Amino acid sequence: MQNGTLLAAVDLGSNSFRLEIGRYDSGHIERVEYHKEVVRQGSGLDENKNLNLAAMERGWECLARFGERLQGFRKQQVRAVATQTLREARNKDDFLLKGQLILGFPIDVISGHEEARLIYQGVSHLLPQSEEKRLVFDIGGRSTEVILGQGYTPLRMESYRLGSVAWSTRYFPRGEVTAASFRTAVIAAKAVLDEAIEAFPQTEWATVYGSSGTVGAVCDMLQAHGFPPGMISRTDLDWLTDKLVRSGSVDAIKLDGLKDDRRPVLAGGLSVLQALFEILELEAIHRAFGALRQGALYDLIDRENDQTDVRERTVRWLGERFSTDKAQAERVSRVATQLFAQIAQDDPLNGRYSQKLDWAARLHELGTHISHADAHRHGAYILDHVDAPGFSLPEQHRMSQLVLGQRGKLRKLDAALLEELFTKQLICLRLAVLLCHARKDPDIGALRFQYRARQFKLTTVPGWTKQYPQSAWLLEEEVLAWQKSDWRLMVDLR
Repeated sequence: MQNGTLLAAVDLGSNSFRLEIGRYDSGHIERVEYHKEVVRQGSGLDENKNLNLAAMERGWECLARFGERLQGFRKQQVRAVATQTLREARNKDDFLLKGQLILGFPIDVISGHEEARLIYQGVSHLLPQSEEKRLVFDIGGRSTEVILGQGYTPLRMESYRLGSVAWSTRYFPRGEVTAASFRTAVIAAKAVLDEAIEAFPQTEWATVYGSSGTVGAVCDMLQAHGFPPGMISRTDLDWLTDKLVRSGSVDAIKLDGLKDDRRPVLAGGLSVLQALFEILELEAIHRAFGALRQGALYDLIDRENDQTDVRERTVRWLGERFSTDKAQAERVSRVATQLFAQIAQDDPLNGRYSQKLDWAARLHELGTHISHADAHRHGAYILDHVDAPGFSLPEQHRMSQLVLGQRGKLRKLDAALLEELFTKQLICLRLAVLLCHARKDPDIGALRFQYRARQFKLTTVPGWTKQYPQSAWLLEEEVLAWQKSDWRLMVDLR
């Protein structure tokens, strides 16, 4: 990446949407611009986990403003990520389809573990270099992430489904706060966070850092009242909690440093923070200025090459963990991507989708660790449910669908086959698995693959059928499989 390149991260949080623009300089990122808008999308989820129209429109209006600023940026320069609210929303596709058009860039819905990884990456890059083990937490609108790490490396990550918006809505719906309601909220939060006691014992970390909205707001209020800047002690937090309870409501409390947009979620955020102090037996925490959006920026740098791309490391790790045949995985990948290059060379997304096909091909035998007969089904299940650092949830699902469809009937993928690029990826993977059935390198130079108007055609050189009779028979069977779909495969076997 060249020095001076502008990079942008868009964080679609449950409470606020944020846009961070930075300039790359020799491995570091210098802030150029920062925009934040309180959208409160998390409060727009109904009892059926559907986003109401008002919440979606608030989000679209914000994305339109961000999109105007990002005009002229290339896709490689922007990473947009969505967190817990859109992880939960049943109708998230309705929001995302329009939202991506408005923003002008893809929006990745990321898992809780991926959110935690990016948070730690953002925090660690803005802290002084140190080999100390750090505990980092981030109280978001509807999820709270806790990470144990050292240097730039996260060692253990968890995401818990509670946050300032969720707890404010549930336990302080009208903004009223009593000692009893606040204590109830803290106890409920501790019940959700209970597993953190064993996951993050005190013996494993030296310093604790809090990131993002709630911690930042609490630090600002405490500093405005003469408390030490950049940190929160247990007594400081108790003082602030007592102020809130005595006021009786978030609307009535008068505190220097409290911004109006923080009032509606103050009680919920404080109760979760109090629960973290109690359950982890914290005496004090430090404010971290890095967050998810900075992590997304540094992730754009890492994606520049395979050596630093977290997704590449994840694919290698999954292959090793589930004992896949590395030689066969690379063989199938090589054949699949070479076939894909022949039919997608004119597509501007060719490179990105070739890479995704490569990953799916290298993991196509993931499920053999469980069952050879149903390996494709088990592999798809693993990819849909495993914690895969670097990947968004849609990326994981796309790989799972490719692995599921590598063999057998196509009916199970009817919805996915509506997309041309997915269909091109799938047929290339199926043909590669078929051609590599003997676990030997096929003569790919003897094959010509073409595509036109929903029809694929594979042509061989003279003498190929006689030399590879089993492969020829399998290709004829593959033709029959595609006849039961809206796509056609023709083979000219010579």
